[in-house]
Amino acid sequence: MGERVFVIAEAGVNHNGQLELAKQLVDVAVEAGADAVKFQTFIPDEVVSTRAPKAVYQLQTTGPEESQLEMIRKLTLPFEAFQELKEYCQQRGVLFLSTPFDIPSARFLYRELQLPIIKIPSGEITNYPMLREIGSYGVKVILSTGMADLGEIEDALDVLMVNGTKREDITVLHCNTEYPTPMEDVNLRAMVTIRNAFQVAVGYSDHTEGIEVPIAAVALGATVIEKHFTLDRTLPGPDHKASLEPTELRAMITAIRNIEKALGSGIKKPSTSEQRNIPVVRKSIVARRSIQAGEVLSEENLTTKRPGTGISPMRWEEIIGKPAPRDFAPDELIEF
Repeated sequence: MGERVFVIAEAGVNHNGQLELAKQLVDVAVEAGADAVKFQTFIPDEVVSTRAPKAVYQLQTTGPEESQLEMIRKLTLPFEAFQELKEYCQQRGVLFLSTPFDIPSARFLYRELQLPIIKIPSGEITNYPMLREIGSYGVKVILSTGMADLGEIEDALDVLMVNGTKREDITVLHCNTEYPTPMEDVNLRAMVTIRNAFQVAVGYSDHTEGIEVPIAAVALGATVIEKHFTLDRTLPGPDHKASLEPTELRAMITAIRNIEKALGSGIKKPSTSEQRNIPVVRKSIVARRSIQAGEVLSEENLTTKRPGTGISPMRWEEIIGKPAPRDFAPDELIEF
């Protein structure tokens, strides 16, 4: 994370438990221009109880015949696979990240893989032991806030900071945890509210269909954008349907980079590219008709026309009433 928007291509569990598919996702992220590709690291039996129901979107994408625990068992990779994925990301020149969903996984990512950034998912924002553990690492933290209100965000930030994480090392992502998120539920202005309320860097984790909302988030000041992607939305699994396909991911990142450039410095002054148009588009004080030397310059014999290479019309009152220093033909620039 630095001066430009940090774009995370969220592979999540879209590898469907297959290491080779995960590597293909890394390739797609690299080709799209992402800064990081992120997976999810978890031990199924540490995360989900045998009695946990599926979310509605999970029922729609994977069916009711299996439990949530059975579903995520099919979507996990062993710790050794993440070591291999990290090395593969290094070879491809993209940052490897992964979200832990349990404390053993968090310790593995921090101690064994030595990740410089730990992402806390929305579901863990009220998990005090998890927040305390990650807070003690003292590394950069990205905190997703789906389903949370301001009070819960404040409590999570307090736990992180009390346990050793600096405020300036935390980026809070506005997020809506519905897959896909309806446009009317995005509430993108809440990202600005979070930034103003807690004086932290903010970003946006997107689950909408399409690429418009993350681009708009950049225009509103997001420093981090996270978006799910897949090789093919028709693949089996809970998250593919709400993910971007490779060409869409590339289009989103290209648009983000363009918006990033377009935001500029915030200083209002003529740009380098428009400087040459100033004399063409602006106007100067010119003779409305023939003027003889010594004639008093007035509203009747002066007007303003292009080009803007003569006296600026902003000096109108200064010129009115002066004697003409010489003869002027119609449309000739007034000069002294």
